[in-house]
Amino acid sequence: MKKIIYILTLLISTFTIAQNNELFAKGNSLYNDGKYQDAINIYERILDTKNHSAELYFNLANAYYKLNRIAPSVYYYEKALQLSPNDKDIKNNLAFAKNMTIDAIEVIPEMGFSKITNSIINKFSFDVWAMLSVAFVVLFAILFLTYYFSYTTNKKRLAFLSSNLSLLLVLITLVFAFQKYDFDKKNKPAIIFAHESEIKSEPNLRSEIAFKLHEGTKVQVIEIYNENWTKIKLTDGKTGWIPSQDIKEL
Repeated sequence: MKKIIYILTLLISTFTIAQNNELFAKGNSLYNDGKYQDAINIYERILDTKNHSAELYFNLANAYYKLNRIAPSVYYYEKALQLSPNDKDIKNNLAFAKNMTIDAIEVIPEMGFSKITNSIINKFSFDVWAMLSVAFVVLFAILFLTYYFSYTTNKKRLAFLSSNLSLLLVLITLVFAFQKYDFDKKNKPAIIFAHESEIKSEPNLRSEIAFKLHEGTKVQVIEIYNENWTKIKLTDGKTGWIPSQDIKEL
């Protein structure tokens, strides 16, 4: 019975992939013909099947950009960049889309030691740091055994120093792995979708307006209150509460 279910699942998956490839080609054809809204409808049909790819998000963002719809274009470029962070075309088009936004928000630069460590930690993903840690553990074990079974003083000294160095690297990569995990957990970006949104000082309509934001602006989600209000933070350090319906998390 399990084999039959597996085969059926495999057949459905294969059919879905083939269908999505056909839809993707059709969407691209509509885009090339200048029928951007029709192309968007096709691309979103693919998304409805839970299919995600940098290429799909990129093309979807391009179609929205052609229609001057700032928020969804920025949103889907950001989604594409999450899956392909080193793609130059995505970065360039995202920069063009951001130039259409109204809000000019300063970025508070990191300073000193924290800037250096954060840049190193963000070089790799959590998985890469974890794999490096495991590799150094294996190296430590090999060097320790080499030290234990060596008979000459020079080999013992070299193996001892190398094993200690590898152990130190294990600890460093472990710390970086957990730091990266913590960064990723706290990193909850979102895009403003409302044409203009009033950011409140408290999560209720009667509180005073702290500032206003416009569509396409990227923010960080800090907290969600009662599903109706979301606390956000800007790159300049400002915080406030926005109606949850006005933003869309990445």
